[in-house]
This record gives sequence, C-alpha cells and structure tokens, in this order.
Amino acid sequence: DDPERALRAALAIRDWAIEEDGVEVRIAVNTGEALVSLDARPDSGEGMLAGDVVNTASRLQSAAPVNGILVGEPTQRATNHVIDYGDADPVVAKGKSEPIAVWEALQARSRFGVDVRQHGGAALVGRASELNSLVESLARAQQEREPQLVTLVGVPGIGKSRLVWELFETIGRGDELVYWRQGRSLPYGRGVSYWAIAEMVKAQAGILEDDTAEVVGEKLRRAVHGVVDVEPDWVEARLRPLVGETGLDAGASNRDESFTAWRTFFEALAERRPLVLVFEDIHWADEGLLDFIDHLADWSRGVPLLVLCTARPELFERRPGWGGGKLNALMLALSPLSNDDSSTLLSLVLARTVLAAETQQALLERAGGNPLYAEQFARLYAERGSVDDLRLPEGVQGLIAARVDSLPADEKALLQDAAVMGKVFWSGALSVDGAILERLHGLERKEFIRRERRSSVTGQEEFAFRHALVRDVAYGQIPRADRAVKHIGAASWIDGLGRPQDHAELLAGHYLAAVELDRSGDLVSGEIRDRALSALTDAAERASALNNFEGAAAYARAALDLADESWPGRPRLLFQLGKAESSTAGEGRDALLEAAQAFEAAGEVALA
Repeated sequence: DDPERALRAALAIRDWAIEEDGVEVRIAVNTGEALVSLDARPDSGEGMLAGDVVNTASRLQSAAPVNGILVGEPTQRATNHVIDYGDADPVVAKGKSEPIAVWEALQARSRFGVDVRQHGGAALVGRASELNSLVESLARAQQEREPQLVTLVGVPGIGKSRLVWELFETIGRGDELVYWRQGRSLPYGRGVSYWAIAEMVKAQAGILEDDTAEVVGEKLRRAVHGVVDVEPDWVEARLRPLVGETGLDAGASNRDESFTAWRTFFEALAERRPLVLVFEDIHWADEGLLDFIDHLADWSRGVPLLVLCTARPELFERRPGWGGGKLNALMLALSPLSNDDSSTLLSLVLARTVLAAETQQALLERAGGNPLYAEQFARLYAERGSVDDLRLPEGVQGLIAARVDSLPADEKALLQDAAVMGKVFWSGALSVDGAILERLHGLERKEFIRRERRSSVTGQEEFAFRHALVRDVAYGQIPRADRAVKHIGAASWIDGLGRPQDHAELLAGHYLAAVELDRSGDLVSGEIRDRALSALTDAAERASALNNFEGAAAYARAALDLADESWPGRPRLLFQLGKAESSTAGEGRDALLEAAQAFEAAGEVALA
C-alpha cells in the first residue's frame, strides 16, 4: 500500500496548505524502483535517492498546478480504487521521448469499514527424477518397515506442492491402501503450536471444526482406542490438547511424554497400513513442531512410515543442520526448470504447440524456470492476447497483482476478504450473500482458488488459494485500516464455530494483526479488546498445555501489553507468563511473584 499511503500524505499536505494563508505547494507522486543510499548525509547536500523514477517525479512536480497533485501512470494504476482522479494534460519532460501520461489526485475515497490438497493443472514437466525419488522413498519405507524423512526445498512456486500431489496420485493408482495425513504450518499466529499435527489427528478422528466438545472427545477416544493397543488412555490424554480439550493446568506433564504419545499414535496407524505424513511449509513451523518431526524420524521403528516435508530455503536460517546425520533422511532441492521444460509447460498451459519466437522468449525470461511464474505469465498473456499489451511487471508479485487488479470489482473484493482468513477459507466466513458461491466459482474457473470436495465445517464450502503467493499479494493490497477491520471480522467468525480453546491461537493471530494495524488504538478497544485479551489468554494456555512455552510467553506478553492494570484477567496472564518463562529461560520468578500478589489482592488466596 506504499503508493496509497504516499497519496494520502500528499492530500493531507495539500489540504493543510489550502487552509494556511500565504502557503502554496506543488506536489507529485511517482512509483518505481530507485537506488537508495543508506549512508547519504542529506544535511551535507548528499542525495539519498537516484533513478529515473526520482527524475520523473521532479518533472511532474514542476508541472503540477498550484495546490495540486500530479501522479504518473504506475501510481494511478496502483491507487485508482481508493483515490479519485481527474484528467490532466500529458507532461512534456526533458529526457523523455514522449509526453508523460499524468492524472491529478483529487481526494481519497471513504472506506467502509486445513491445507486443501493440491491438484495438478498442466501435466507435470521436468520433475520426473524428483517424483521417482519420492516413490522410491515410500517403497523403501514399506519394504524395510523403517521411517523415511524426505524434505522438498525450494523457493515459492518452484513445484513443491505439485510434487506432493503427484505422489498422492501415484499412490492412488497403486494396489495397496495407504494412510495419507496432511498438515500445514501457518504463516500467522506466531507459528500456531503443533497445528500441523493437530490437523492430522483431527482428520484421522473425523473431527470437524464446529463439533461440540462432547463429540470431539468421543471421536478422539474412538480413533485412539481403535488403533492403540497399549495404554490407549495415556495416549488419548496427551492427544487431547491438540484438539482443544485443554484447560489452565491440562496437558502432559512434560514435552517428552507428549512426543512419545503422539509418536505412538502414528506408529499404531502405520502398523495397520503404510502411513504418509505430509508436513507443509515447515519454514513457518513453531520450534516444537520441528523438534517433533526430528523425534519422529529418530525414534520410530519397525513401521512403514514416510515423513514428507515441504519448506522454503528460509528453514535453514533456523535449522542449518535439518535432516543431517540421519541415514533415513533425504533432501530434495528443486531447481528451476530448463528452457526446454519451461517451453513445454507454456505450450501445455496455453494449449498451443507453437508460439511466436519473440513471445516465447519474453515469457521464458519472465518465468525464470519457475513453474508457477510460467503458468501465471502464460495465463496473463492468454487474457491480454499480446506480450506487447501485457505491460509486464518486473516481479512476480507485480504479475499476480496485475491479475488480481484485472478482476471485476466484486470478485477482487471477495478474493481480498478470503486472503484475510488465510490460505484455506470457507464460504460462510466471507458473506451470507446468496451469490457468494457463484463469485467463488468464477475465481475457481480463473484458477485463483480451488474448492475442496470435503469441508471441515458443516454446511460450508471449503476453498484454498492455489498458491500462497496469490493470497499474499491479495492481502497486501488491502489498506491497513481495512485489514484491521477484516481481521476482527475473521476472528468473530472463527469464534462462532465454538470450541474457543482449540481455535485460540487462530483467534489470537487475527486479533494481534488487528492490534498491529490499528495505529490509532480506536478499533481494538472496549468489547473487541476484551475478546482479544480472552483469545490471547486462551492461546497462552493452549501453547503451555502443549509445552510450547516460548509461544505461551509470547502470547502472555502480547496480552499484558494490551491489558490495563485493572483488567481482571491480569493475574492469570502473569501466572502463564511466569510458568512459561520458568520452563524456558528460568526467569519467571518476577512474573510469578507479581501474579501471586495480584491473586491475593483480588481475594483469590488459594491461587496466590
């Protein structure tokens, strides 16, 4: 939203100048890449910015009317949905072969306030070797009855999710029944504690997000007792926090016991038939989940188990030795496609065997061997009909943004609303409008999103963005103030599903996002602040029950920053913070003492 924020600042300056006697201004706003000198000394006359975008802005500023604002085409294109513009004569500028198209900014418009499995699009291209490695790893796990850990690593769009899908399809074509359980790590909510494992357990037990606590408990009990022969009650007790059956002092006595119980459950499944556990996007995983995956690969024995992870290279910033030192571990780094493979992919997407040489070369250069980028550029070319008319953005983010901007206004708004929910979303979370499914179907046809056959919420259609990058770009286009409002709306919908403890960290993630976006502090106040505090408190307790003490401490601190001294739940938060800090860095004494004093002052002597 940089162009929008720049325009709003310019409009504020203009309005101030108009109200001041004897003050006149000429303003221009332009958008593009510039060279920024971080070591420049402006007070000594040194320039901080250089580049054509700066020079063009200077020319536009000179041509602007008194107390007027001129903008160039990139700025106007990026902000015309939130800023009203008037026509202006093109500006003839030194150094430009043609007049520069410009608009005059008039005023800002008022503003109102579980991963779905992947499906293949075009045929798989250039990844036969990697797919064979996955198939062979599963075969080895089955033949040797020993776990195998495989990690697919690559940049966004390189094809990790597609390979996972192709393995799923390959298994489906085989003769042997295989358990397949899939869980994702979320990019928000401070790395929701063990969310991927929770998704797997819920899927195995058939637990829906809107099931009552009684139904959840019964489904979990059946799932555990149906496969675990030794001490099923002990295992069940340590699985309960994963499905939201937890309280202030619930949960296993220590993390080692939880890990052992979770591993026992998965081993019991694998004893009955081969088991594939897919952990998606572990670069976003909490530290505890990464530790558990390590534990699973190191300690599981005598069962056919394939642990398949996908990650971006950022994982190695946190875990440089990921998978190292294990005889049963394999790392597959996905490289860019060759030009020949990229050309084949372009032909498949466009359903054309031959492209003009200049068109194909332009698309290949933009794709850079990335399958997602190649598909996106090909579709944009198909929509526009000409490479010359594409006005291709320099980066893929610009490309996806251009596709999003080309949508009808109602579909674009719907896509942005969905982006606030996350990669996976439900129809009921977006609107009660009867036409919502028709618009979602339009987005599905254009391959922005995909509908899942089964939904985890009763009576709701479940969808997912085809790629996280599309979600990221759509989310980034929402003005900050609107994002805050939408996050609160998302939290309200999730809260309405029931079982707030199970969804606590999702709720906390949305409320924290709203707090960070609400610079004035006017939005997150009163009842909404109380709901946010309740969600943060529950999130701290859930994380603590799962022995994710770092996460528990982070949630407790965030809640304490938001709460005032008189908030009734403050002693409880201090207790959670002290307990979490004592279990990690051993520094929780001060918080516990303060909690005891607060409980005593509140008349709760037993808790003190």
